[in-house]
Amino acid sequence: MTTPTNTITSANDTMPGKRVQHREEVEGAILREAVRLFAERGFEGTPIQEVAERAGLSKQNLMYYFPTKQALYERVLDDVLDDWLARMASLADPGQDPADVLRAYVAAKLRFSREQPLASRVYAMEVIGGAKLYGAQIRERVVPLLRQDIAVFERWIADGRIAPVDATHLLFAVWAMTQSYADFAAQMTLVLGRNELTGQDFEDAERVITAMVLSLVRGRRAT
Repeated sequence: MTTPTNTITSANDTMPGKRVQHREEVEGAILREAVRLFAERGFEGTPIQEVAERAGLSKQNLMYYFPTKQALYERVLDDVLDDWLARMASLADPGQDPADVLRAYVAAKLRFSREQPLASRVYAMEVIGGAKLYGAQIRERVVPLLRQDIAVFERWIADGRIAPVDATHLLFAVWAMTQSYADFAAQMTLVLGRNELTGQDFEDAERVITAMVLSLVRGRRAT
């Protein structure tokens, strides 16, 4: 068992800046270990005691920052969505060139899969399990963004800038193709005969996925 290295006593520090910095550091350590364990074992299979030990804390100290395992789990997923939605914001401007926007969208999704594979897996496991603990947040945050993006596609279609497409299912397909490079990386590396996906793999994926998407939206473009 790891000996706890952090205690709550520093919360009595008389300098507010140091207290804030300390809290951020401790929360960061907790979240790094939590995302690893939740990605490996899911919510039910992750003991809060083990998260604490890996972060160098006692269970009691961890629960000063996150009173319940569900609070910690929801914070992990909040951080996943914050990052993901920030990267996906590029599609919201109908005035941009559709091809440029879609290239950037695919690239951003693949960067997320490459840079945050564990976070992506935590989110995927929650959704695959029926989003029982985080469904309300997904409805509140993801659904409005999806509808906003669909409206951009409809504007492009109405203006004759892209072919008529089912924007909802196109976006579902892009999500599935790009996120698979995080969620199913183990399968891909087995097929490729190596230990991990490389930068070249992600570049090749970006080229192929982008070509497929642009081919679809250009295929029956209105004249």
